[in-house]
Amino acid sequence: MAVMRYLLLVLCLPLMTVCDERPTGPTSLLNTEFILEPGESMRIEGAALTVRFNGVSGDSRCPADVFCIQGGDAVVRITARSDSSTHDYELHTGNMRPVQHDGITIGLVQLSPYPFSSRTIQPDEYRATLIVRR
Repeated sequence: MAVMRYLLLVLCLPLMTVCDERPTGPTSLLNTEFILEPGESMRIEGAALTVRFNGVSGDSRCPADVFCIQGGDAVVRITARSDSSTHDYELHTGNMRPVQHDGITIGLVQLSPYPFSSRTIQPDEYRATLIVRR
């Protein structure tokens, strides 16, 4: 009897894992802001798209406690993956211009934390607020 239970379990286990083909991980809707930390991805429902926040490079934004002539810029690096292609993009805080990936617009809403002259932001502390629109 124990052998039959074991055989039944061995036969059913692969079937149970094959049947669940739903993507795992966080999801967001189109036209809805979402926040990612470096290395995190978000699947966009209704767009067959996944956006990954790779990190920030070149953060030269003017610290909040300093008077600057120019506002500076930070470069938010993302990867967009759809059914037909995968591409790396750079979003800039200096112009907030969105990018296009397979007819879908990906925009940067905010990058936090905002810099202060007395504190260095560590790479893992960044959070990118993004929005995806069709």
